Parts: sequence; structure tokens; C-alpha cells
Amino acid sequence: MREKKSPGLKILWVWTFGTFAILIGSVMRNKMRDMENLINSQEPNNQTQPPAQDAAVVLDDDQKLI
Repeated sequence: MREKKSPGLKILWVWTFGTFAILIGSVMRNKMRDMENLINSQEPNNQTQPPAQDAAVVLDDDQKLI
């Protein structure tokens, strides 16, 4: 039969698992924030690219658009 565990040992286990859960939550939140920042920093670059033009550009001898 198992011996009774002292209340101090039970509190220590609760403290350990609680600390572990807080650390994991903090790491996950930081990773999610980093991914959001990465995605948000890439969005303006995609929006500033000029749209593709289907028409050909023709220049005259003075390098001006015709």
C-alpha cells in the first residue's frame, strides 16, 4: 500500500506543474506574436509591388513613352 504523501509534497507538485504551464503558455504566446509580426511585416511589401501590366511599353528615340 502507498504511503500518505505530506501536504508539502502535494503543494510542491502543484507549484511545479503550475510553473510549467505558465512557462509553456508564455513561450507559445511569444511564438504566436512573432509569427503575427512576421506576417504583418510581409503584407506591406506585397501591397507596394506595382501591378503587372499586360500592355507593352513603347519608347521613342528620346526615351519617352509614346
